[in-house]
Amino acid sequence: MKARLIINPVSGTHSKAGLAANVIDSLSPLGWDVETCYTRCGGDATRLAGDAVDKGYDAVFAAGGDGTVNETAAALCGSQTSLGIIPCGSGNGLARHLGIPVDAREGLKIIISEKPREIDYATVNDRKFFCTFGVGFDAAVSDTFARKKTRGKLTYLQSTFETYAHYEPELYTITANGQTMTEKAFLIAVCNASQYGNNAYIAPSADIDDGLLDVTVIHSGNPLSTALVGFDLLAGMIEHNVLIHQFRTSSLTIERSVKGMAHIDGEPLSMPPRLDIRCHPGQLKVFAPKDRKSIRPFITPAASMFEDFRLAVNRVFQKE
Repeated sequence: MKARLIINPVSGTHSKAGLAANVIDSLSPLGWDVETCYTRCGGDATRLAGDAVDKGYDAVFAAGGDGTVNETAAALCGSQTSLGIIPCGSGNGLARHLGIPVDAREGLKIIISEKPREIDYATVNDRKFFCTFGVGFDAAVSDTFARKKTRGKLTYLQSTFETYAHYEPELYTITANGQTMTEKAFLIAVCNASQYGNNAYIAPSADIDDGLLDVTVIHSGNPLSTALVGFDLLAGMIEHNVLIHQFRTSSLTIERSVKGMAHIDGEPLSMPPRLDIRCHPGQLKVFAPKDRKSIRPFITPAASMFEDFRLAVNRVFQKE
């Protein structure tokens, strides 16, 4: 079996030293022939993964964050080449949703033990996303975060508070399931998976292989009610918040008066006023556990937080 390992050397906050050797040493005895490539700039992962598809490789392993995973997976959709995720990023939203441990060594065990399964992907104006697409406050936070020199949860929280201090909701028109609504919203998140990353559950009931997208509209509220949405987001309780409107659809259109910021899997970009979004069922093969446990408010976030702490401690001892 032939595979290409794509490593983003600057993703996340941890060194990638020894990662390639560990992957090769772990997979070679199982019959994998693994070659390693490193990204240098945006678009490299897509180019490298596409080349692997053209050469008939069995798999491409993406070692990086959600941006690297997005670029890699974009080239694999509709092909017979499977995606392996080795989480090395700040948020690791897709890995978390799929039940892949957010640690390079632990995540590698999923590639070793699990067979590829088929999942959905989505497009917005023909650009692929696999976790979430959003306009509004989350896009503004992503833009602020992308400008920071450091990564990690604390930097993301800092970006959130900085953006919240001056953010103003926008007016959107949403068309889906034969209905149209116009609303001033704090944000609109279109979700193929359940979370942004870092266990922030924007669509706790989202299923990545149901052929549908979960849309979360957060209405504009007063400062206190809007702040409480943030608490419910981290507690897995957002579906019960009074400012939330959620629905499922296979496609939708979002329109606003002018072009503006959006995010695709956490990566900010400027997009036109009209956004056409649709789901593409079962078009990506990925190494992941077959069954995903449903999210239980408070319990699932607490368990994930404990697991993150355990992995962080393990990394400290591995360095020693």
